[in-house]
Amino acid sequence: MPLIPSRASIWVLVVLAIAAAIALALQVPPVTVGHAALGAAAVVLVWAVIDLVRSMRAWRRSPLRWQRRLPAALALGVPRTVACSLVNDSPHDWRVELFDHVDPRLDFEGLPLVTHASAQSRVELAYRIVPRQRGPARFAPAELRVRTLHGSFDWIRRIGDDETLRVYPNFAAVSRYAWLAADRRLADIGIKSVAQRGAGTDFKQLADYRPGDAIRHIDWKATLKHRRPIVRQFQDERDQRVLFLLDCGRRMRADEGAAARHGSHFDEALNALMLLAHVALKEGDEVGAMTFGTDEAARRRFAPRKGVATLNALMATLYDVQPQAVHSDYLLAARDLMQAQRKRALVVVLTNFRDEDAGELQPALQLLRSRHLVMVASLRERALRELAEQPLATPQQAVEVAGARLFEQSRRDAFQRLAGRDGLLIDVEPQELAAALVNRYRAIKRAGLL
Repeated sequence: MPLIPSRASIWVLVVLAIAAAIALALQVPPVTVGHAALGAAAVVLVWAVIDLVRSMRAWRRSPLRWQRRLPAALALGVPRTVACSLVNDSPHDWRVELFDHVDPRLDFEGLPLVTHASAQSRVELAYRIVPRQRGPARFAPAELRVRTLHGSFDWIRRIGDDETLRVYPNFAAVSRYAWLAADRRLADIGIKSVAQRGAGTDFKQLADYRPGDAIRHIDWKATLKHRRPIVRQFQDERDQRVLFLLDCGRRMRADEGAAARHGSHFDEALNALMLLAHVALKEGDEVGAMTFGTDEAARRRFAPRKGVATLNALMATLYDVQPQAVHSDYLLAARDLMQAQRKRALVVVLTNFRDEDAGELQPALQLLRSRHLVMVASLRERALRELAEQPLATPQQAVEVAGARLFEQSRRDAFQRLAGRDGLLIDVEPQELAAALVNRYRAIKRAGLL
């Protein structure tokens, strides 16, 4: 039990030392000063020991209790308040300073907490946290610095329990999509809404004819029965399959240094994946996912399924995936997917494409297109855009801008060569990826390509 002399005890010793120095300066015999100092020190020591013993006995009879009220889960970059309470069931007052040991991947403010726990009371406290990395977040027992009853010492105690929370991708985009969709304001987040009647091939319902409905959709039997024009309405095909092939290799580690400001490229890709999964599930499609670009032990596979609980299960599978500093083997990933998925599906490849990757990605896409409809979504790096848009104030900046423009042109040309006859390509910055994926998915459904 580490003991720390309190400030009051240190000041008492300082006052005694000053008094002894003044006595010596006034030519009081040193022997007398020594005896007086020893006597005073003995009194202070006995008082401190008595205080410590009484405090320890009081603590053993009824220690303080620390209780956290953690949320069920955390979302990346979303501030949350951790409410907590300090319960004092003893008849004594305690002055405490508390530091909660939060996971180092969480930013926090409001710690340490300094409070006075009165006898037979409950003190409500709170501090704020901001998750900066996905995955499990551990809360170790808190460290409590307790002042003894008469203020002689502070001693350090550990209090509370080990607790673990999951930090998920920022599902605020999914929530906002659902809210805006209900309010018919999807354009606010860049998602296009196209009014359509009679689209798709799956029968939806019979309805009264309205100007603009196709004549070929008139149901003549229903028209004769009801004696007014009745048309068949259709909806986009359901029971289809959307598979995500998520690159977790070194390319997806780009822009991790800016994660505190924007979230890394990989985090943005994961957020976009979750949003498109939500939309596809709403449309009645199955959703599955596979990761590649990591060692075998770290790979994740989520078998295609549908239903309300699918999004939560998918999020629980991918929430702690992190990109690794290894090379991504596109062809191996394509072979694994072809073996695992026999039914035709929309395969969404989420990656960070460079022009030198074309030789490896091209055969992988050819293999996937032999059975599936493939959409490649690549992330442009924000740093390159910022570099290309900087002012030309010095020769060095001119060289940097020219290099960034040349790199971007080479990348764009290589990307177009990958398209083939039926290629579906998305090449946007990370913050634009979610809306671009949803728009392209809806266009594929309308066109009946799958």
